[in-house]
Amino acid sequence: MSIALSMTVNGQHVTGTVEPRTLLVEFLRETLRLTGTHVGCDTSQCGACVVLLDGCSVKSCATLAVQCQGASVTTIEGLANGATLHPMQQAFNDHHGLQCGFCTPGMVMSAVDLVRHTPDPSDADIRKGLEGNLCRCTGYQNIVRAVQAGARAMHTSGGG
Repeated sequence: MSIALSMTVNGQHVTGTVEPRTLLVEFLRETLRLTGTHVGCDTSQCGACVVLLDGCSVKSCATLAVQCQGASVTTIEGLANGATLHPMQQAFNDHHGLQCGFCTPGMVMSAVDLVRHTPDPSDADIRKGLEGNLCRCTGYQNIVRAVQAGARAMHTSGGG
């Protein structure tokens, strides 16, 4: 049995037909071809699949696409404004908050949500806020620096 689905993804109205068990990450990657959202562990442990659902970070590998009916989803592809990176994306680039890049989209999306709720996060706030995101390449210190810089830039630019 297929279900008709309608939602807004990165500011664009999208529709599709999905099986009831289709995960949001599958809909994004396979149907919409938005491959910036990664599938890492298949157990919702790594955070590589984090997107914003109605402005809040969620693990898209643990969210059914049908749960997003009528919702607004933002993926890593939807953060930038054309060729201009979102302040958090730019901060990750500037402060070497990425290594291989596999975890980076989920880290950035989680960091954006964290800063929206905690505008001036401490090191401890950032580490707690990103504890659901795993990186196998870094020691996290550059990620913490990147989130702090991204937080400052988000407030300066008004970008949220």
